[in-house]
Amino acid sequence: MIRAAALALTLAGSVAEAAETTYSVLSFKDLVGWPTDDHDAALKVFLKTCGDMKDPDWQAICKVAANQPAGRTFFELFFTPVLIQDGTPALFTGYFEPELRGSLTPTDEYRYPVYAMPPEARGSGVWLSRRRIEEDLPLAGRGLEIAWVDDPVELFFLQIQGSGRVLLPDGSHLRLGFAGSNGHKYRSIGVELVRRGIYDQHQVSAQVIRNWVRRNPVEGAELLKHNPGYVFFREVRDVSPEEGPKGAMNRSITEGRTVAIDPAYIPLGAPVWVEKQGNRKLLRLMIAQDTGSAIKGPQRADIFTGTGHHAWRQASRMKDGGRMVVLMPIQRAYAMMTELTE
Repeated sequence: MIRAAALALTLAGSVAEAAETTYSVLSFKDLVGWPTDDHDAALKVFLKTCGDMKDPDWQAICKVAANQPAGRTFFELFFTPVLIQDGTPALFTGYFEPELRGSLTPTDEYRYPVYAMPPEARGSGVWLSRRRIEEDLPLAGRGLEIAWVDDPVELFFLQIQGSGRVLLPDGSHLRLGFAGSNGHKYRSIGVELVRRGIYDQHQVSAQVIRNWVRRNPVEGAELLKHNPGYVFFREVRDVSPEEGPKGAMNRSITEGRTVAIDPAYIPLGAPVWVEKQGNRKLLRLMIAQDTGSAIKGPQRADIFTGTGHHAWRQASRMKDGGRMVVLMPIQRAYAMMTELTE
């Protein structure tokens, strides 16, 4: 990973080594589409997490925001746009919250269990593999089943995603959060399909994998076991199923307004102006409320598209360039530029 220059310490509170990272102060006139966005909507999302930001500059701004000023006026009065680049082109992808169909009791339709973390797996390092868990059934009948779902393929992808919702027969929802894993490293089944010569690399996607496994149920079940990693869940009760899932700031995130960023460059909780290109251009003020293991660099971001199948379709199609500009408190932005010239 290319590390940020010394100014990353100012931006995110982390130690960083020198690198080819540049910081450019812009004006709001430089932000394409800025006047037409719904700044009030962005302000509401900002308020969800700004109170958790510990830096005095951010705390002071959050107190002002709590008075519900006009959104555009608020952002223009208290922030300065800063473009952070390291020579790597911008890349925007999408992520979503899966929604599975399930039941709190097993039936012929709902027969694939979603397990809570077994006590013996906690702190044990590497525990039983996916194959052992699914074939030897060491967890069955122990009361560890949180729910049962109707599709083992969707359950597999739920484990990759790490959180989601289960739609119950009465129309209510059960929200699931990550509780732990069996300690095995993830092995890509997409890479395995390419290795077997079934697909070329550019053909592989989550939907292609889903379709292949369903067309080939026996070989497909075996393919899923190629990944020895297994994820356990917990029921999330402190966030309403009608709200978004929790992000890295331990607060509910918002469809179309939350973006996952690299906190080595952008502070969690900061407003971020997104200029996403592609078939569905996006010009929008979002809030950096989440992170991701694949999100590395100052121009790399993951946009939260919501919950369920429609959100998945949006996320799966997103792989676009563009530009991302972080809004920094005015005093912080100009102090940063002063440090750069010293």
